Amino acid sequence: MSETADQASPAAERESPYPAPAYAWYCVFILTGIYLNSFLDRQILGLLVDPIKADMKISDTQMGFLMGPSFAIAYIIAGLPLGWLADRMSRRWLIALGQFFWSLASVSFGLGRTYSQLLAARICVGVGEASLGPSAYSLITDLFPRRRLSTAMSVYGLGIFLGGGLANLVGGYVLELVGTGTLYDLPFVGPRKSWQMVFFIIATPTIPLTLLLLTIREPIRRGVHKIVGEDGTARAAKLPLSAFLRYARRNAKTVLSHNIGFAWLSFAGYGSGAWVPSLFIRIHGWEPALTGKVLGVILITVGPLGILTAGWLADWLGERGYRDATIRVGLFSALAPLPLVVAYPLVPNATLAIVLYAVASFFGAMPWGIAVAAIHEMMPNQMRGQATAVYLFVGGLLGTALGPQIVAIVTDYVFKDEMMVHYSLALTALIAKAFAVVCLAICLRHYTKSLDRLESWSFDD
Repeated sequence: MSETADQASPAAERESPYPAPAYAWYCVFILTGIYLNSFLDRQILGLLVDPIKADMKISDTQMGFLMGPSFAIAYIIAGLPLGWLADRMSRRWLIALGQFFWSLASVSFGLGRTYSQLLAARICVGVGEASLGPSAYSLITDLFPRRRLSTAMSVYGLGIFLGGGLANLVGGYVLELVGTGTLYDLPFVGPRKSWQMVFFIIATPTIPLTLLLLTIREPIRRGVHKIVGEDGTARAAKLPLSAFLRYARRNAKTVLSHNIGFAWLSFAGYGSGAWVPSLFIRIHGWEPALTGKVLGVILITVGPLGILTAGWLADWLGERGYRDATIRVGLFSALAPLPLVVAYPLVPNATLAIVLYAVASFFGAMPWGIAVAAIHEMMPNQMRGQATAVYLFVGGLLGTALGPQIVAIVTDYVFKDEMMVHYSLALTALIAKAFAVVCLAICLRHYTKSLDRLESWSFDD
């Protein structure tokens, strides 16, 4: 039987309506809860730097390796094959299995007695969490029309700030309730410090979230290219890796400037997220519990406001004819906070510092829905998981892996004093934001050309 490749037409798309908005948002809220849970695991270490350092007798650089490269290298390496799988199998089952694995790894981190055990647990957390991004973003893209995609992606991105905020709040309250040095004799596992208790607590949402996830139906993959047989039946075509590589090469200027530009913003965000608690603890003399609660409130309030504003603004601009709206908003989010990221670490007054940090956090939150929306708008459906994995690879390498680590290295080896962490924060953030501005300005020149290529692309290209 002969087969031909046939691109789904706009008419075919209209024959498969999007799910009811209420159901689509229900799916997004469940995925957001899982994303939130992942960021509890990912961000909690920033508040617990000093008690972990004291117990394990390690340096800022070693702690930075736990927060950054140990997690991120596993995350980005595992993300590539998991992104490939997200284009080919059930996305909800990939997420469910990954969530179980990273929650188990988080508990293992709390059980660790040596630095090498903590390192192994963080690597496993990274592997588990790599299952989420490509699958979740792909699901959301198939649930919403393009005119609502930036808003939907931004709501999902709330998990970053709600999870990071709760990490600080939960950590702060636990440290306040049980202290930083108290030993607790737990059944089956023996004595554990209060910072270790935090990792047991943040693993508890796994079961209810997984059960909710399984209530989601796998949505229709939209814009899928199909193989049509002589009998008229059609099935989704499995695009080879070479097709993705060819398409990415044709759009190399857009893809590279997008990925690297947003990765520099990720570098600034993860670097500050990991070490801002130490800024207020070391430089301004705050207690860890107070630091966690204040920073948690900022992340939970200001972060969602920033990311939702960006999603709404991109959709609003898109409805008014700006096809490159996502990139425009991303560039604005890099430019606007340049003076703030230098000011908040260096001002001597703690109240002024926290206010400036809150404003900087608003702009810092803006990119994390629109960045992925931009990728999905310019990629064929069966390439979106792989494109997302590559985007997360670049962002993970430069942002998650190097952001916390470089701040620590600058503190330990450039300024050579842990009490100079505020200078490290200001210097690294300024450089990262400036590079992001340059890259996203380049992306703005090429993005609409890539959208045009998508419209004319066919299976045989």
